[in-house]
Amino acid sequence: MNLQDKLSPFPIFEKIAEAARSEDVQAYVIGGFVRDILLKRTSKDIDIVCVGSGIALAEQLAKSLGPDSRVAVYKNFGTAQVRSGDLEIEFVGARKESYRSESRKPVVEDGTLEDDQNRRDFTINALGISLNEADFGELIDPFEGVRDLRMRMLRTPLEPAITFSDDPLRMMRAIRFASQLNFDIEPDTYDAITGMKDRIEIVSMERITDELNKIILSKVPSYGFKLLYQSGLLEKIFPEMIALHGVEIIDGRGHKDNFYHTLQVLDNVCEFTDDLWLRWAALLHDIAKPATKRFDKKAGWTFHNHEEAGARMVPQIFRRMKLPLNEKMRFVQKLVRLHLRPIVLSREEITDAALRRLLVDAGDDLEDLMKLCRADITSKNPLKVKKYLANFDLVEERLEELEERDKLRNFQPVITGEIIMQTFDLKPSREVGMIKEAIREAILEGIIPNEYEPAFAFMVEEGRKLGLENIQKKADA
Repeated sequence: MNLQDKLSPFPIFEKIAEAARSEDVQAYVIGGFVRDILLKRTSKDIDIVCVGSGIALAEQLAKSLGPDSRVAVYKNFGTAQVRSGDLEIEFVGARKESYRSESRKPVVEDGTLEDDQNRRDFTINALGISLNEADFGELIDPFEGVRDLRMRMLRTPLEPAITFSDDPLRMMRAIRFASQLNFDIEPDTYDAITGMKDRIEIVSMERITDELNKIILSKVPSYGFKLLYQSGLLEKIFPEMIALHGVEIIDGRGHKDNFYHTLQVLDNVCEFTDDLWLRWAALLHDIAKPATKRFDKKAGWTFHNHEEAGARMVPQIFRRMKLPLNEKMRFVQKLVRLHLRPIVLSREEITDAALRRLLVDAGDDLEDLMKLCRADITSKNPLKVKKYLANFDLVEERLEELEERDKLRNFQPVITGEIIMQTFDLKPSREVGMIKEAIREAILEGIIPNEYEPAFAFMVEEGRKLGLENIQKKADA
């Protein structure tokens, strides 16, 4: 099969072929780019294997492309990268690898194209296209990868036990590709994952989390998580999610399976956003339900305060999984903490005070919070779903009206701690905190507007209740 017509929209391949002739080496485009053009998916990452020095070939290409191209050389890995426009082209010499059982770092030697294809993770990623003059555009498919693409099947080029033992991260990659491409995993390949799941323990958490994030960003991430669960990998990498699984029944009363509910919420939120961190908030919104689960003979199953307990778990999970402990983590933590608030409001008579508190607490993340809340409606009763969504519409309308009127989003009381301390000649103390909290509550309850004069007068009165004297007024007298 010749794929020259598939390469013709990319003039860069003719340039690479010219550079390879200049260096007197054979060059091939291999891996994900070939897979994606056959699947008619867009791809900007190009991997080039040459039988010779990949670094020398990259440097020769960069010269021919002129001053606008940039080449980065990684001598320790024997690779180089050339950037040209929005394309990233990785170059490596053909190689063969051997592994020790206790490490996923290979011993690397120069090899042939066949050696290089043997070391690839899956048949669909071992496809190559020649960039050589004699057979430019010819497909090289030693493991029937094209057949597997047609069958939408993931299969290893060599025996699965060899492929996964050499590099256990490939087990995560199998599930990630299945989730991204909506492929099946070939039975022997899947059996090897379940049998070798313990090998994932030698892989760094950073690499595991990178694959997990790609699963979360796939179109239907629940598919990937179900494969992780069924294979046993999820228990190794994310035990908190395993704890969500299952239904307990007492006196004939059971609760919903929070594992599958969480996956449904995750899929639902994907309809609203491509944002990784909002998807993480969906994944973690009920993470503390196992820890807070109680059975009450009257009320049945309860999960009181699971939102607050879940928010406290977020930093622990992010730290262990090597996720960022910055504003991304704080965003997820905030949404986990607040995810019940709009739901409660949608079921009750809505007061302005409750809406003000939600506006203030959610701040600029209010829209994302409402997306999460809508995704959290997983009832199979369409009438219930319709009712909840209508109630959410009402909550959002009221929030918009209140925000337009009171401008409370991200609000701070006009009376600061410094003003309180100056007025009553105080140092940082319990009394300062009490007055500050009283002012905040009065504004949120609508007792006073968030304006200096009424807020100052309220502060003086609160101070008087605590036996404090306005020293500024005394000095003026």
